[in-house]
Amino acid sequence: QVQLAESGGGLVQAGGSLRLSCTVSGRTFSSYAMGWFRQAPGKEREFVAFISWGGGSTYYADSVKGRFTISRDNAKNTVYLQMNSLKAEDTAVYYCAADRTTTTRPMVLGGLYAYWGQGTQVTVSS
Repeated sequence: QVQLAESGGGLVQAGGSLRLSCTVSGRTFSSYAMGWFRQAPGKEREFVAFISWGGGSTYYADSVKGRFTISRDNAKNTVYLQMNSLKAEDTAVYYCAADRTTTTRPMVLGGLYAYWGQGTQVTVSS
């Protein structure tokens, strides 16, 4: 059973930074493509960022491009989302997702991921 656990959320002022972490249980983390999604109150879940199994391919939603960076440490079974220049509209519950695939093509649809974390709240005050 693969389990994902996010951490690092919190309250931050606009313009500030946060780093989210997602730790994945199991010994095959390096075989998983990872994604970050978010859901704001009253809105649909939306794609934020993708990283391929080896970290060589990344992709971002236009709304976060240039401000957010996704990375992974396969030795620590962890994927990160560094969020800089945060805006009030970044406020949401952030979820990490995983799927066992070696594709390098961006996976922007939530339905492509088999495993999800419980989410971590990010609140940006303006």
